Amino acid sequence: MARFPRDRLIGANFAFQHYPFERFAAQMRAFGMREIELWGIAPHLDLHHATPSRIAAVRRTLAEFDLGVFCYTPEQVLYPINIASGDADWRRSSIDLFKRGAEICAALGASRLFLTSGRGWECEPPAAAWQRSAAALREISEHAASLGVRCLLEPLQRVETNVLTNAADLRRMLDEVGVGTIDVVLDTVALATAGDTVADYFDLFGDRVAHVQIVDGTPAGHLVWGDGNLPLDLWIDELAAAGYAGRLTFEPFGNGAYALDPVAAWKRCLAAIEPHLEVGSTD
Repeated sequence: MARFPRDRLIGANFAFQHYPFERFAAQMRAFGMREIELWGIAPHLDLHHATPSRIAAVRRTLAEFDLGVFCYTPEQVLYPINIASGDADWRRSSIDLFKRGAEICAALGASRLFLTSGRGWECEPPAAAWQRSAAALREISEHAASLGVRCLLEPLQRVETNVLTNAADLRRMLDEVGVGTIDVVLDTVALATAGDTVADYFDLFGDRVAHVQIVDGTPAGHLVWGDGNLPLDLWIDELAAAGYAGRLTFEPFGNGAYALDPVAAWKRCLAAIEPHLEVGSTD
């Protein structure tokens, strides 16, 4: 069985939103992580309050615990941020916030800015929101590229968006946006709810698949590995067999128990993935 190098597995602050950023960073380092996905949640580093002093404080904490940032993932589903909005002012503000997100990436030394498609009015033709999303993604990714930052783009579940919900639509969007610095996220729950497969992602995107969020579900959810019924062991084996060379992390949240004890949630995920990692330590 092919196994992943341990340094491909990175930390993330999902489920740590009720803990200080310093506590989260110390825990990731204790787990042996060298790199993280930084969810842009308040109070850690959300787009609305990312002042220079707060960014500097995050940088100091990262340096203290010898952690790098692979990608910055601003909260963009629950917050009033929507790059495909039919409200012109709201959409413009959202685009500007994401351009600011690219600048935060550059300040943190993060190589990727995590994007989703936004959503349109449910009462309008789907093509209208699609066009607004494509234009916004082009503007944001071009700004990010000017700063040396690549982007990541992830499909969402239908309850979260009416624009990008599956791998085929993601392929069409990348072709329409036409910017070569946008890579792809494979989220296991998004894959399951769309009816996609691991093979679909590699057939459609090849080595542009750069990040995998491992979450269990029924099939939806953001569950700890084992709390749902998705075939995660099979999918991780398929990723390894496909020669996947990007990052992997866990995304447990939305369950009150996880936020109360995120360390326990992460320990369970780490134990589940252990058989898929190379023997030995990165330390």
